[in-house]
Amino acid sequence: MVEGRSRQADIGRTGDADFGGRSDPAPGELMSEELTLQTPPRIEKGQSHFGFRFVAPLALGSTLNPVNSTMISTALVPIAADFNASVAETGWLIAGLYLASAIAQPTMGRLADLFGPRRVYIVSLILIALAGVLGDLATSLSGLVAVRVLLGVGTSGAYPSAMRIFRIRADKLGCEPPRTAMGVLSMSSLSMSALGPFVGGVLTSAFGWHSIFTVNVPLALGTMILVILWTPKDERPIENLGRLLDEVDLLGIGLFIGFLLSLMIFMMNLEHPVWLALPVSIVFCVGLVMHSKRRKKPFIDVRMLARNRALAITYLRAGLMLMMVYCVLYGFAQWLESGAGFTEKEAGLITVPMSIVAAVTSLIGTRTKGIRAPFLISFGSALLGCVSLLLLSSSTPAWLIAIAVVFFAAPQGMFSTATQAAVYMQAPAEEIGTAAGLQRTAQYIGAIAATSLLAFVYGQHATDHGLHSLAIVMAVLSAVLFVWTIFDRTISGPAKPAPSH
Repeated sequence: MVEGRSRQADIGRTGDADFGGRSDPAPGELMSEELTLQTPPRIEKGQSHFGFRFVAPLALGSTLNPVNSTMISTALVPIAADFNASVAETGWLIAGLYLASAIAQPTMGRLADLFGPRRVYIVSLILIALAGVLGDLATSLSGLVAVRVLLGVGTSGAYPSAMRIFRIRADKLGCEPPRTAMGVLSMSSLSMSALGPFVGGVLTSAFGWHSIFTVNVPLALGTMILVILWTPKDERPIENLGRLLDEVDLLGIGLFIGFLLSLMIFMMNLEHPVWLALPVSIVFCVGLVMHSKRRKKPFIDVRMLARNRALAITYLRAGLMLMMVYCVLYGFAQWLESGAGFTEKEAGLITVPMSIVAAVTSLIGTRTKGIRAPFLISFGSALLGCVSLLLLSSSTPAWLIAIAVVFFAAPQGMFSTATQAAVYMQAPAEEIGTAAGLQRTAQYIGAIAATSLLAFVYGQHATDHGLHSLAIVMAVLSAVLFVWTIFDRTISGPAKPAPSH
C-alpha cells in the first residue's frame, strides 16, 4: 500500500504565509468524544517553501480523478442514446474508472516511492492526455469503457505523488507542511468532485459528450508544464525491476482484480444473473485473503482489518455511505435527463446548490470535535433526502428538485471529513499509510456497488418509479446506519499499538 501518505498529524500544523488566513483544525486533528489530541507548538520554519508555485501543480493534478469521476454523470444519457445502451451497460463507464482507481491508487503510491513522485506524476499526466485523445476517437461503448479505465489509472497517480512530494520537502526542511497548503490540496479535490456534474452538463450541452474526455488534454498538458517548471526534481535514482517486483504485490493485485471484476459481472446483471460469476468471485476472495496473510507487504492488508475491528467498521460504513452518494450523483442526473426531461446543462445547474452546500458541510466537519455527531447528521440528512426523492416526479418544478437533493450534501462533505478523522484515530501510527489506502479502496467499492444498484432499479432507462425504488432502498440503508451509529462503541475507541511480529 501507499507508504508515501503520511499521517494527518504530519501534514500540517502550521499556517502558510502565502495562502493567508488563520490556522484552522485539519480533518485529521478532530477529536473523538473520549479522546483528546494535543497540537504541538507551531513550527514556522520553511513556510515560504510551500507557497503557490509549489502547491498549484499538485492541487491541479489531484482534481483530475474526482472531476472525471463525477463529470460523466450528466453525459450518461446522451452516451446511452448514441450507443443504444441500457443503464447497466453505461454503468461500466462508471465502474471501469473506479475499478482501475481502486487498484491504481495504492500501486501508484508505491511506484512514486520507488521511481520518484515527479516521474510518476508526469507519466500519469501523459496517460490522462492520451485518454482524452482516445475518448474523442471512440466509436463503441466498449472502447469508451477502456478509455475510462485508462483515465482511472492516469488520474490515480496525481494524489499519492503529490502527498509524497509534500513529505519529501517537509523532511528536507525539517518542518511540517503548512496546514493551509495541505487544505488547498484536499479542498480542491472535494470542490471539483462536487462541481463535476455541473461542468459535465455544460460541456456536454455545448460541445457534445466527447468533450468531457477531450477536456482532459489541455488540463493534463497544462498541469504537466507547471509540474516541469515548478515541482522539484526527484533526487533519488530509479530502482531496478527486482525491487519493483518485491515491493508491488502483483499477485495480490491480480486476485483483487479477479474478485472485483467477477463480482461486478454478477451484480450488474441481476435481472439475468450470471450465476457462474458468483462462485468465481468467492474463489478469488478466498485466494486474496490467504495470499495476503502470507505476504509481508500485501496489496490488501487483511491482517490489519482482522485485528482492528473499529477500523473495519469504519471502512464498511464509508463504503455503504459512498454507495448512496454515488447513486445520487449518477442516478439522479440520469433521472433528470431521461425521466424529467431536462437538458444536460439544466441537470448540471440543478445540482449546483448541492455542490455548494457539500463544500460548506465539509468545512464545518473539519471544525467538529467529535465524529459520531457528523456521522449521525450525514445519515439523518440522507434519510430526509430519500423522503424528498419519494415526493418528486417528472412534473416537479426545477427549484423544488434542487432543494430536495440538497439533503444529500452533508453525506458528501461532512461524512468524508468525519471518516478521515475516524481513520486517523483508529489506525495505529505505524499503519496509517496502509489504512488511508484501504479507505480509498472502500470508497471505490461503494461506487462500484452504486452502479450495480442503479442498473437493477432503472433497467433500460431512469423513470419516476425507478427513482422512487432507489429512494426506498437508500432510505432503509440510511435508517439502519443511523441506528447502528448511535450504538456503535467502536467510534470512540482510540487506536491500539500494532502487535509486534
